[in-house]
Amino acid sequence: MGSSFVSSFQVKKKQFFKNFTTILLFGVVGTVISFCLISLGANLLFKRIGVTSLDIQDYLAVGAILSATDSVCTLQVLNQDETPLLYSIVFGEGVVNDATSIVLFNAVQSLDVSNIDLLTALKLLGTFLYLFFTSTALGIAAGLISAYIIKTLYFGRHSTDREVALMMLMAYLSYMLAELLNLRGILTIFFCGIVMPHYTWHNVTESSRVTTKHAFATISFIAETFIFLYVGMDALDIDKWKSSKASPGTSIAVSSTLFALVLVGRAAFVFPIANITNCIKKRPSTKIELRKQFIIWWAGLMRGAVTIALSYNQFANSDKTLTEDSALMITSTIIVVLLVFGSITKPLIKAMLLRNAKPAHSDATDIPSLDDLQILFLKNGDPSDQGGSNEPAHRKGSLSLLISNPTSTVHYFWRKFDDKFMRPVFGGQGFVPFVPSSPTGAADP
Repeated sequence: MGSSFVSSFQVKKKQFFKNFTTILLFGVVGTVISFCLISLGANLLFKRIGVTSLDIQDYLAVGAILSATDSVCTLQVLNQDETPLLYSIVFGEGVVNDATSIVLFNAVQSLDVSNIDLLTALKLLGTFLYLFFTSTALGIAAGLISAYIIKTLYFGRHSTDREVALMMLMAYLSYMLAELLNLRGILTIFFCGIVMPHYTWHNVTESSRVTTKHAFATISFIAETFIFLYVGMDALDIDKWKSSKASPGTSIAVSSTLFALVLVGRAAFVFPIANITNCIKKRPSTKIELRKQFIIWWAGLMRGAVTIALSYNQFANSDKTLTEDSALMITSTIIVVLLVFGSITKPLIKAMLLRNAKPAHSDATDIPSLDDLQILFLKNGDPSDQGGSNEPAHRKGSLSLLISNPTSTVHYFWRKFDDKFMRPVFGGQGFVPFVPSSPTGAADP
């Protein structure tokens, strides 16, 4: 929970939303494709290995469990200033993927699998969409409410302690409300973390900004440390290994099958989706080259704490009896998670990027193209034409610009809406509360 909030709180929003469509394709559509392939493959192959006591719900749960990636190792190697496109895609997909996997897992658990038909598949899709959009809306609402409270109410301002406490409490409240309403807290707190730095963070004093930045990062680091400790303790849980009672050959076969399904499920969407986006995008700087596709594929092979947590939730639940096959699934999942690929990730990615190294410069995607500049003249004519000929200049329509350059067009209209309606109500960049106790007497101009 903490790492998801801090990741969304500190991510470079401009780069994240510039590649938002690609991130959603990898994080949502790709995760669903991987979920389907892993579930189908497990259902077809496990019975041949000798795992016979699992039902359809267990196989669907395995697909959701092994679709949750952990790209932390890759992000430690990448530099978001040198490779902004690659970093934003790997980071964004990792966060959205975790939320999507958990939503899928909970949707599977709520299904009645006694009678599988088309209606059951549609219900699964409906449950997934309901959890996804309602959790997102709750997170956005919590972020906006926190901004409004700090901007307008007296007790939320004039004190760094109260400002920082309100931001922490509102973020935690959004998570608790999501869990109380049977929604997905990780998705809620992620979007709360997206909204807060856009509005709330700019409404507080300078000292509060510095405090929140370091406090959230410190709390996240401590939480992640405890998570990794618990993962290591789970791996050394001798009772689970004894309960499986599986021969070494069976255990290796199941683990190898799971890892092979992860490889295939990952490749089945990374390369097709990357090439589809390459066909849509026009500028070379926004295209995902084959080397970058390989890095994205490799980054998603590693599994982490979310995978182990979901595995325990499904197969070691207190409401269920721990059978031999359930214990085998837990131990096999631990083996897949602990497969040592992190040690070769750094030299591999550096070797891949070194061959394609370019001189360091600012993000190439920030350079406006002709289509980008035409967006500025959707409502205001070209200044060079004013006072000139009476012949109206030919302009692209809004629809054609949206089709040819969707991200920039949506961003343009969002900024106009944000400046006109959202910032006057919720504050944000440009709203500066005067607070005598601030180190500079007032916040940044």
